[in-house]
Amino acid sequence: MSTPPVTAAPPEAGRQGHYAGGVTRLVAFAADVGASWGIFTLALAGLSFAINLVTGNQVNLGSRQILALAGLVIWEFIYFAYQWSLGGKTIGMAVLGIRVVGRDGDAITPRQAIIRTITLPLSFLLFGLGFLGILLHKDRHAWHDRLARTVVVYSWDARAARLRWLAKQEPATPA
Repeated sequence: MSTPPVTAAPPEAGRQGHYAGGVTRLVAFAADVGASWGIFTLALAGLSFAINLVTGNQVNLGSRQILALAGLVIWEFIYFAYQWSLGGKTIGMAVLGIRVVGRDGDAITPRQAIIRTITLPLSFLLFGLGFLGILLHKDRHAWHDRLARTVVVYSWDARAARLRWLAKQEPATPA
C-alpha cells in the first residue's frame, strides 16, 4: 500500500470583507507612491522630449520647481481620486487584494473618493498620528477614512483561489 504524495496545504480562505491590516495598507500605499511617481516621471520625460522635438529647446525642470511641484500635486490627486472613484482601488491596492468601500460595504462614490484624496495628507500631519487608528481601532480607520466615511477591506476572493488550487491538484495514482 502506497502513501499519497505530500502536497502543500491549500491557501487559507475567509479574509474577504474583513478590515485590511496596517502592513497590507502600508505596502499598497508604498507601491502606489512608486507607481504614481514612476508614471509622473515618465510623463515629464515624454513631455520634455516632445517639446525638444517640436521646438528644439531643452526643458529644464530644475529652474521650474514650483511648476513641477504643482504638477506633482495635481497628478497625485488625479492618480488616487480617479482610481478610487472608478473601482475602489489603486494599482497597489489591486496587487495586494484590498479596496476602499463605504461604511455600508457599497462602492464608494466619486465624492467620497475626492474627500478621501483631499484629506489623505491630514493623516500625515503631526508625525503620522492620523494613521494610529489603523493599528488601534477594530474598524482600522485612519483620519481620512473617517472624514470620507470609508473603510478598506480585503477584496481578494480567497475561497475562489482555494477552489482553483484544489482543482489543480493531481489525484494520487495507485502504485
